[in-house]
Order: sequence, then C-alpha cells, then structure tokens
Amino acid sequence: MSTRTKRILFWMPRILGILFAMFVSLFALDVFGQGAGLWQEILGLLIHLVPTYLIILALVIAWRWEWVGTILFGGLGVFYIVLTWEQFSWVAAALISGPAFLVGALFLLDWTCGLRRQPPQGAS
Repeated sequence: MSTRTKRILFWMPRILGILFAMFVSLFALDVFGQGAGLWQEILGLLIHLVPTYLIILALVIAWRWEWVGTILFGGLGVFYIVLTWEQFSWVAAALISGPAFLVGALFLLDWTCGLRRQPPQGAS
C-alpha cells in the first residue's frame, strides 16, 4: 500500500467525523427565533448540541483507538435508528445514521490495515 493511500485511509474517517459533527450541529440552530429569552435560547442550544457532543467524544476516542471508534460510531448509528423508529422516514434515518456507519466503517478499515502501528508520515 502506498504512502498516499495510507494517509488517505488515516485522515478520511477523522475528517468525515468532523464534518458529520458540523452537519449534526446545524440541526441545533432551530432553537433560535422561537421568541424565548436569551438565556432560554442559550440553554436550548446547549441541550440541542448533545448529539454533537457525543459525536465529538466518539471522535476523540477513535482518533487514538480506531477499533473503539468503529464500535462507537456504529453504536451511534444504531442508537439513532432505535431512538427514532417509526417517527421519521427511512430517508431521515439514513441522513443521520448513514454517515455514522460510514465513519465507523472507515475507522474499521484504518484499524484493519494496521495504520496506527505504522503511522503515515505527517500524520502525527
């Protein structure tokens, strides 16, 4: 496997995990403009960002231990499906759980290729 491929496999789940956290954070912005006071809106924003906190926590752990990231991101995807079962269409479930499963699969690929045993140049 070339060094370039190793770098791509190393960084892809991490970058997609960050983008996934940013995407989920956008849904928290619906708390604004509902006529509540400033402090209620700030508290509402912090509560609506709980999924983002979970994604960031999973990403921080997965950054070092890819196999744990595989389990955490897969678990987040399953948790969302179970939590929203019969509340939303399958498209809505796929928009949230799909990226979680993808990031988990990429961490699995990174782990199975043994990239953490020999980090690519410039990855540390």
